[in-house]
Amino acid sequence: MATTKRILKEVERLNKDPVPGILAQPIEGNIRYFDVLMDGPSQSPYAGGRFKLELFLPEEYPMAPPKVRFLTKMYHPNIDKLGRICLDILKDKWSPALQIRTVLLSIQALLSAPNPDDPLANDVAEQWKTNEKLAIQTATQWTQMYAKPSQ
Repeated sequence: MATTKRILKEVERLNKDPVPGILAQPIEGNIRYFDVLMDGPSQSPYAGGRFKLELFLPEEYPMAPPKVRFLTKMYHPNIDKLGRICLDILKDKWSPALQIRTVLLSIQALLSAPNPDDPLANDVAEQWKTNEKLAIQTATQWTQMYAKPSQ
């Protein structure tokens, strides 16, 4: 039960003190499953985009990291075609001291600073390394095509 109490506390904090550019709400009837909307960071190829993610808190949370993936199609070396995210705190660098908000901020930061040396999408990482300008152009185009907020 302590886990549910912690999750409720985190949700309350997300509502009271929202993270700029990120909206995370548990879906009705399931406190462990969140719909997330994330604005692409300014000064990045994802600027102006609004990305949908899903976040799930496993039974072992907070001892195990949340499962997070992009539902919006992305062109990013650390995000694969299925939307899975390569980020250390979602794997071996997870700590129970981290919270949903920390995870979402880290993912948003990853959009600003792709790491082609630790890729999940090898083809994208390869392009990022060999022709960064073209990779950024493609990421910008995908943002325009797939992540434009509906007016």
